[in-house]
Amino acid sequence: MGHRYKVREIAQQSGLSEATVDRVLHERPGVREDTRAEVRQAIADLDKQRTQLRLSGRKFFVDVVMQAPERFCSQVRSALEAELPMLSPAVVRSRFHFRETESVPAMLETLDGIRARGSHGLIVKAPDDPQVSDALDAVVAAGIPVVTYVSDVPSSARTAYVGIDDGAAGATAAYLVDQWLGESTSSVLVTLSHDTFRNEGEREIGFRRALRRTASGVPRAVFDIARSSGLDDTVEDLVVEALTLHPDIEAVYSIGGGNVATVRAFERVGRRCRVFIAHDLDADNRRLLAERSISAVLHHDLRADARSACRLLMQAAGALEGVRDEPSPVHVVTPHNTPR
Repeated sequence: MGHRYKVREIAQQSGLSEATVDRVLHERPGVREDTRAEVRQAIADLDKQRTQLRLSGRKFFVDVVMQAPERFCSQVRSALEAELPMLSPAVVRSRFHFRETESVPAMLETLDGIRARGSHGLIVKAPDDPQVSDALDAVVAAGIPVVTYVSDVPSSARTAYVGIDDGAAGATAAYLVDQWLGESTSSVLVTLSHDTFRNEGEREIGFRRALRRTASGVPRAVFDIARSSGLDDTVEDLVVEALTLHPDIEAVYSIGGGNVATVRAFERVGRRCRVFIAHDLDADNRRLLAERSISAVLHHDLRADARSACRLLMQAAGALEGVRDEPSPVHVVTPHNTPR
């Protein structure tokens, strides 16, 4: 057990004698387990008090940069704004820089502006591109810690990545598709917003790999649509084209969004989608799930991710300790267990 505090401090916090605390700290025999637990709790309380004092009066300005459809950006904004008051006694303010379509030059311009202006931290969803990685390195070199969010840029000097295990999420989607299709040899359509986002690529790899090793053993063709930006206007025509070229497509794994458009595309060609697996509980997916137009949603808690991202940035500034960047859990949501 660490000796971060004087025996007297721990004794005052726990209400135990200094002699008892000393025996616990040095792991000497003759001390009851509940007494040892009291000492551990006292140290944890002192840690919390020290953190509160360190945070008191601290102000952090955090920039949030995302290239994603507006429906997802709105979710992220709501999640972050709901979490910021919970970071008290520190005061955290956010500045949002959102763009719907993928553009490396636009991302570079935004990152350069933040580097020049200054910030206490950057939360970013960006393409995994060498130029973007270099720009993030320049932001970090300017003293601004970076947390990649939802999609990683691992070659950069970012502090941490906050998001799900995308390969495992893709494998989960493959498991669900195989269970629903059973012995059918129907093909599967995978839709992506853009092939430069690392999270989407890892989901697709995980999906394809797991689909080749499913319990049914049925071989299935997989076709993909990329560079749709996840926008309904773009997605619908691309899906119609794919359905026309491949009449045996009866399942969809939507990685990049545009699910309203995908449902419309099946309706346009008069075909049934037997299995539809999507990501994220935005307003569109909630409605489609309730209508049974999609089968299941792979969901993770964006508020928990936002809280983790902010705490990692605060830790990089020396205001917190012990914050770890662990993958967010993925939940399979059906019409029967949709959270509020």
